[in-house]
Amino acid sequence: MNLSDPNIYSEVYEQHHRGVYAAAYRILGNQAQAQDVVQDVFMKVWRKPEAFDSRRGELGSYLRLMGRSRALDLWREGQASGRAGDRLKVQVAVEGEKGPEGPERVVEQRSARRDLTSALKTLPEQQREAVVLAYWGGLTAQEVAQRVNVPLGTAKSRIRLGLGKLRDEFEESPLAAAA
Repeated sequence: MNLSDPNIYSEVYEQHHRGVYAAAYRILGNQAQAQDVVQDVFMKVWRKPEAFDSRRGELGSYLRLMGRSRALDLWREGQASGRAGDRLKVQVAVEGEKGPEGPERVVEQRSARRDLTSALKTLPEQQREAVVLAYWGGLTAQEVAQRVNVPLGTAKSRIRLGLGKLRDEFEESPLAAAA
């Protein structure tokens, strides 16, 4: 099947766009986003028709899987931006509640920064970079992956492993025992 032929491409679109839309809509629950997913999927097929290998499966399944994957990426991006917004709201609320900072608070913050900096230095460089970009840079895992030029799964693994090591580091610290 020659997907670069406009007539065949048009037939493929007519046969499969509803299935791709349905797969995306089930995940996103939003018509506009599901339509965007359909457009993304078929644009990818148009740009790289050779990516489909009929020996690996049926075209409809391939297209629905692409739609599902893209919809999950969009859903995760929404979740990540929501979490970032929530963190910002919490930070603003905390800063609004507290009065002028006394010397004890300044010393406490400096100590916490030193502890965090020390803990970050214990991480392998790639994990440290991923964690810093994600949590202090505010980037999603997809954006971290693009920034450091690695696959999305690798970026997610680096973030997860780095956070796990930081958690372990702080659970073992004397400050955690005192708390």
